[in-house]
Amino acid sequence: MPRHAGFIPHGVIPAVLLPFNEDFSIDEASYRAHLRDVTSVAGISAITINAHSTEAASCSFEEQKRVLEITQDEVGDRIPIVHGVYTDGSLEAQRIAKMATEGGASALLVFPSGIYTMGQRPEMAIEHFRRIAAVSDLPLIAFQYNPAGGQGYPLATLLRMVEEVPSIRAIKDWCGNAQLADRQIRALQTRNPPVNVLSTHSAWLFSSLVLGCKGLLSGSGSVIADLQLQLFKAIEAKDLAAAQKLHDRIAPTAEVFYADPPVDMHNRMKEALVLMGKLPRAVVRPPLVKIPQAEIERIRQALAAAGLLKDEVAVRKAA
Repeated sequence: MPRHAGFIPHGVIPAVLLPFNEDFSIDEASYRAHLRDVTSVAGISAITINAHSTEAASCSFEEQKRVLEITQDEVGDRIPIVHGVYTDGSLEAQRIAKMATEGGASALLVFPSGIYTMGQRPEMAIEHFRRIAAVSDLPLIAFQYNPAGGQGYPLATLLRMVEEVPSIRAIKDWCGNAQLADRQIRALQTRNPPVNVLSTHSAWLFSSLVLGCKGLLSGSGSVIADLQLQLFKAIEAKDLAAAQKLHDRIAPTAEVFYADPPVDMHNRMKEALVLMGKLPRAVVRPPLVKIPQAEIERIRQALAAAGLLKDEVAVRKAA
């Protein structure tokens, strides 16, 4: 199977969505079209599948394997695939990691175990990652949650993890704290070899990237990958004026996508793609439910403000 050897997670990595039919089965045709749409953005570094954005918590092992097969069929030769390892137990994590590695993924995004909400010791996280590394030679991305919720890794734990499991080559940073984000960047990206910090602070993406992240990994890339790429490049080039203009365009979408409750973030992104004519429906699997019509209207207004609705843009030009 295709694999991009030597890939180190960096740059702009959209996390794609997973469309469903009305009966909650995977809409494979729409998923293929979505993959083609997102990967048509020249310059993105990879895509992510079988993660939050694809509702991995509601997908079986067999469905995740099928998602990888479809993704490989559509884009595997053209762009690296980051595969999520979303499970509470380390033995199941090994099974998912082995499947993803054999299926041609180029990196693994390892979610923290829900068990940590009851407390964690550094040895637990190290053992979890060691077991994954034992069945896969792929670079690992540690998903860093907010430590306040129990699933995030204290910085001291994170440093032990990358020291004892060298295949951890990046973190997806969702710590929710600008000071901690800055400390993580300084501590991880100055190592030899560096451990890249990929921001997923999409509600304040501009601010987080200015701190010096080596990339971003975001579900809203399923909708605005091109704007995220332009923003990342502008900040890399230290073109603050251009970056601020892009931030002004992105901000309305961030306001609606990352409103409370955050569990609906990808639900809202599906509705955005329906409004943009890129998905036929915005079905989500229970326990997620369809968002109210008033919220969908706020999404429409945000997309219009960002210049992402063709009809709205045409009306403005004609006015």
